[in-house]
Amino acid sequence: MSETGKITVRFRGVRGSIPAPAPENMRYGGHTSCVEIRCDDQLLILDAGSGIRGLGDELLQNAQGNPVEATLLLSHSHWDHIQGLPFFAPGYSPRNRITVFGARGRGEKLQRALATQMTPPHFPVGLEQMRGLEAVRELSSDATKFGDLLVRTTPLNHPGGCTGFRIECPAGHVAYLPDHEPYVSEGDQTAGSAQGALIEFIRGVDLLILDTQYTAKEYANRVGWGHGCLPESVQLAVESGARRLLLFHHDPTHDDRLLDHMVEVARATAAGSPLIIDAASEHETISFTQSNIGVIPTIGFSPFHPMISPPAGSEVFGKISR
Repeated sequence: MSETGKITVRFRGVRGSIPAPAPENMRYGGHTSCVEIRCDDQLLILDAGSGIRGLGDELLQNAQGNPVEATLLLSHSHWDHIQGLPFFAPGYSPRNRITVFGARGRGEKLQRALATQMTPPHFPVGLEQMRGLEAVRELSSDATKFGDLLVRTTPLNHPGGCTGFRIECPAGHVAYLPDHEPYVSEGDQTAGSAQGALIEFIRGVDLLILDTQYTAKEYANRVGWGHGCLPESVQLAVESGARRLLLFHHDPTHDDRLLDHMVEVARATAAGSPLIIDAASEHETISFTQSNIGVIPTIGFSPFHPMISPPAGSEVFGKISR
């Protein structure tokens, strides 16, 4: 059982676009997007990139024959965010219960994408064989409550759409924006409004996990590709008052040395701000408790804020039997 009042974030995959397993990438890791979040006995999985395979194997080992329960939130259906699901071992046993959620209005599209990638000739086993995996449900457009956790959603700027998540509990707040291109707000009232809404969505989070795939020089030739840029990521984090920024969705061509350099540039850009900046690493686990987080942000976990629970039978996600 986890320590009461503690939230733990562990990175299982930090790359974007395609896995990048190479010796020069091993310090940060080569798997595509997958993040494990635990709060007490609740387990939340963000995205199902190639990093979810190792997580699944570990869950089965730790369960020691007991059923595994978890909730998987999918940001969108691009392959680097779902490609690991066919190799997620707990999904194949009917004894386990893996609930899957997407943003409101995107459930059917996500379900179709999961099924399609497992149809011949792409894969020898169909999605229907994953009997521990439930059909995709939809989160509320406002907030969805899972036990002591609250999940909020926001649309991101990405081709085909992508959903950002804000996970709140008394121990801390985490924002996950996996695929997001900066809004160009200058002279564009719509983009300016979207940027303002995004800043408020992540206002004061303890941890901001943000797509920062490109350097400023790279981004100049990749406008419209749907991914983040280093200076804009830092600016967004500073303007929102986030406590810690983790650069995420690393480009497959970026080795450990280049990521180190990006962190140095980001820290210099944020000089004078209390913002803590690092790059997400598959070997990193971050934990915080109520005693070390300071004031709960205004958007935050409040008994007076409307909370909408998911359908019956899914009010608590991820109670893991030990």
